Amino acid sequence: MATNIDAQQAENAAEIEMQFAVKAVEQAQIYWSLLGMRKGSELRLTKYDDEIFEDLKKTFPEFENPKTVEYVNEEEMKSPKGKAAWRPFMMRYQKKIDDYNFGTLLRVRNTDEYEQDTTIFVPRMQFFAFEIARNKYGLNDWVFKK
Repeated sequence: MATNIDAQQAENAAEIEMQFAVKAVEQAQIYWSLLGMRKGSELRLTKYDDEIFEDLKKTFPEFENPKTVEYVNEEEMKSPKGKAAWRPFMMRYQKKIDDYNFGTLLRVRNTDEYEQDTTIFVPRMQFFAFEIARNKYGLNDWVFKK
């Protein structure tokens, strides 16, 4: 017998949360390894990198300035106003990017490594938006040179 579950009312089971966390950490480790093997400015994260980057700058003109992607203001991004601004951007990639809204770890500063206190949990499209921009601006090249 199938049970209808209201996703808005359901509580996450600890085991499910752990599985998501493990996958997010694995993805972060893979991305960090890629940055260590190749300059970020030479890396493509998706086949849509150019489109995502141009769309990001069109949707959020402040991203024309590379300094904007050096630091992620989590409070601003996750505020009601920030969510309202990011949602349409992310939804444009719903059919193009697999798991576009899957939780992913994003470094708060481009100069940070992945650590517990230097990362935040964001939807994958926000990760792609920031990291593609950081790569295009050469802000992740330091990892390779390290």
